[in-house]
Amino acid sequence: MAGLKACRALAADGIMVNVTLCFSLNQALLAAKAGATFISPFIGRLDDAGADGMDLVREIRSVYDNYPDLKTQVLAASIRNVLHVKQAAIIGADAATMPPAVLRALVAHPLTDKGLELFLADWKKTGQHIA
Repeated sequence: MAGLKACRALAADGIMVNVTLCFSLNQALLAAKAGATFISPFIGRLDDAGADGMDLVREIRSVYDNYPDLKTQVLAASIRNVLHVKQAAIIGADAATMPPAVLRALVAHPLTDKGLELFLADWKKTGQHIA
């Protein structure tokens, strides 16, 4: 309760608030009603506990979309892999936090790597150079 009171007071003063460690729809709804700028459902930790973290993101997005006056954004947190990023984007999370390894994995694809390799080989055959 103290956290929600602090959220309401800070939001009333125009301060952006991220209510983190969200593990239930009820917590997310109360945070939004208190004026949170962001709500951070911890996907990976829910998965670790045997739940499906994406189900919570889906529930939050659905409920927030039912109330146009709620401006709270869904920040998918505790992302563990590229599938989490993809699913969060499809569901409609507004933002995400992730470790650098996941961010690097987002741009990796074997066909991209192969295509670049072929392109660079073809370029080398032209004898041209970029200064």
